[in-house]
Amino acid sequence: MKKKMPLANKVFIALITGIVFGLIAHGIFSAQFNDLLVKWILNPVGNVFLRGIKMIVVPLVLCSLICGAASIGDIKKLSRVGGKILSYYVVTTALAVTIALIFANLFNPGAGLNIPLPTEYKAAEIPFIMDVFTNMIPTNPIESLVKGDMLQIIIFAILFGISITLIGEPAKPLLNVISQANEIMIKIIGIVMLVAPFGVFALISKVLITQGLDVLLPLLKYTFTILLVLLIQVLLVYGSALKILGKVNPIKFYKKFWTVMVVAFSTSSSNATIPVNLDTCQKKLGVPESISSFTIPLGATVNMDGTAIMQGVAAIFIAQVFGVDLNLTQQLLIILTATLASIGTAGVPGAGIVMLAMVLQQIGIPLEGIAIVLSVDRIIDMCRTVVNITGDAVGTVIVSNSEKELDVELYNS
Repeated sequence: MKKKMPLANKVFIALITGIVFGLIAHGIFSAQFNDLLVKWILNPVGNVFLRGIKMIVVPLVLCSLICGAASIGDIKKLSRVGGKILSYYVVTTALAVTIALIFANLFNPGAGLNIPLPTEYKAAEIPFIMDVFTNMIPTNPIESLVKGDMLQIIIFAILFGISITLIGEPAKPLLNVISQANEIMIKIIGIVMLVAPFGVFALISKVLITQGLDVLLPLLKYTFTILLVLLIQVLLVYGSALKILGKVNPIKFYKKFWTVMVVAFSTSSSNATIPVNLDTCQKKLGVPESISSFTIPLGATVNMDGTAIMQGVAAIFIAQVFGVDLNLTQQLLIILTATLASIGTAGVPGAGIVMLAMVLQQIGIPLEGIAIVLSVDRIIDMCRTVVNITGDAVGTVIVSNSEKELDVELYNS
């Protein structure tokens, strides 16, 4: 039986083919022919893919977050284990996106490209930072869903999920319906991603036909910036957290956790690594099942440091590409939105790019910029998934040791 080619390979082939085709078309074909090619083929194909991504943002965030908040189970657990692990997840995610913004501003990966803003683009008004916090509470959740006000949707979804847990058994049928809806949303992402090779080919070809080789250097700088910050997060941030907070040897952790990292890299899915992550935490790192069975699945839902890093760098990159200056308030808004967005990112391949649309929407950057970063996102997706699942396990080890339940002898063996 002939084995089907993995989607990752198809996207990579589409990327390379699109680059080659775009460069050839830019250098050989006439400007008039290229305009027709972009107008009648590349634009429609690319826009179909982009619209598919936009279509799923609001329902995915709503359903995924409700399920994530409801998965806490016994609310009493939040008093200690839940409170500790959620605090760790939020702090490390905020730290990750902050480091990402620092390096993005340092390297300026999108500077010099200067793609014209879409004609329908209107710059968003800069909100007063305290208004951002007060406006996070929706006065009309239905209106928030219709308008796509993501911060309000996130707060409503979290409160909805926690309330389902508080009600308990009577609310289980509703949770089952929402869980099934969440599965449908994830399946729709899978369907949308089936056309990703065509979308990637069209989008990268269009950019190279209009911009030529000028776009490749910024894309390389963008990719390098993200990979550097991901490396810093894995080695320095997590290593320091294990040493200082967990009071354990980080080298032991990385040696035993390497297999899980390989699985995460190859699948690009936090959810797909849950079984091997649980097995490694319990059998090699000495974490009790009572803690790991709670923190690892929860982390796969709400802890996405690698995704937050990508969103931070991508937001700066796309803003620079379009020549939009982001002030301090807007960059603080990126930290807040990316941190909250990571909670709503499904642990499946490609879902991070959906959340990027949310972050850009919140700070008023044209969503068309996704077309540029999407061309290299599959490679970055594999790497950021490694960071996502490593953060889950590091937090699990730290919380276990703080509860004096970590089998230190097994950890050090």
